[in-house]
Amino acid sequence: MSQVPAAAPASAENPGKGLGIVGLVLSFLPFLQLVGLIVSIIAKGKSKKAGFKNGFATAGIIISILGLVITGAVIAASAAGIGAVASQCAELGSGEHVLDNGVTITCG
Repeated sequence: MSQVPAAAPASAENPGKGLGIVGLVLSFLPFLQLVGLIVSIIAKGKSKKAGFKNGFATAGIIISILGLVITGAVIAASAAGIGAVASQCAELGSGEHVLDNGVTITCG
């Protein structure tokens, strides 16, 4: 009579590791940083619940937040610049205008 070998013990695997990697990758992509932040937070929670640390998720959270702050600053600066040009065009009317500082703007 042969003995059946006992099943190998299941290796403890971090349940949030894959999501952490996905969150980290998404954190580098413009306009997907918010999704990367959410995925990274979910991955971190899954790992923590299982008793694991998740460096990928932590990095994804940090990089997503930094990316969102930088993206927000760029959008705010762009909006201010567009607003300034629109204000100038409202005063000057349509056509091409050379400002006192030598900058040429075209309105209309």
